Amino acid sequence: MSITHIVAANYRRVLERIAAACLRVGRNSAEVTLVAVTKYAKLDWVRALVAQGHTELGENRPQQLFSRALEIGDDRLHWHLIGPLQRNKVRSTLPAAVLIHSIDSMKLLQAIERIAAELELEPRVLLEVNLSGEEAKHGFRPDELVTAWEQVLSLRRVRVEGLMTMAAYSENPEDSRPAFRALRNLRDRLRLQSPGGPSLPHLSMGMSGDFEAAIEEGATLVRIGSALWEGLG
Repeated sequence: MSITHIVAANYRRVLERIAAACLRVGRNSAEVTLVAVTKYAKLDWVRALVAQGHTELGENRPQQLFSRALEIGDDRLHWHLIGPLQRNKVRSTLPAAVLIHSIDSMKLLQAIERIAAELELEPRVLLEVNLSGEEAKHGFRPDELVTAWEQVLSLRRVRVEGLMTMAAYSENPEDSRPAFRALRNLRDRLRLQSPGGPSLPHLSMGMSGDFEAAIEEGATLVRIGSALWEGLG
């Protein structure tokens, strides 16, 4: 079977699973955006996915995002940065990423605010929250974000559109559900804390192993890689 056929079948299956998860909880599948993670994908696999009409792609590293965008050279594509962003990469990343999912500190957020003003941009970002408590994971602690929220609200250039998290790895997707529910609850708490503040419409949570549970708990962005590239290699 060709790469095109394998990718098309995988893509269709993932979309069907997204729709089914939405149906189970009475959501419209149009509320959920699939961000196709291209970190481990070969270029021809990505091209095959783009040929299916998919335009939302995610990369973990800024340099990989830049190079992939240049190699594919399609202005219709929207590139999401889903991995860590170092402050020395902010200036080059802001014009290239439609949404940065991984803002993990006030220092980084303030650097983005300053550089966005210089570049006359209004970058869209999500704040990463570490809900698993794992030292290896990036992100604000929930209490830290609540405390820093007034500082977040003082930003003028950066558009904070929601929250992101990564659940602790488990082979059982149900193990991820408490983290997803906690992210939704934290978002709701921040909304109540500042009724006139940002609406925080987006929750970026769920990957290939647990995205259905994430959707059932309110995800609007799911970051899926391996489920799209099954059978290739």
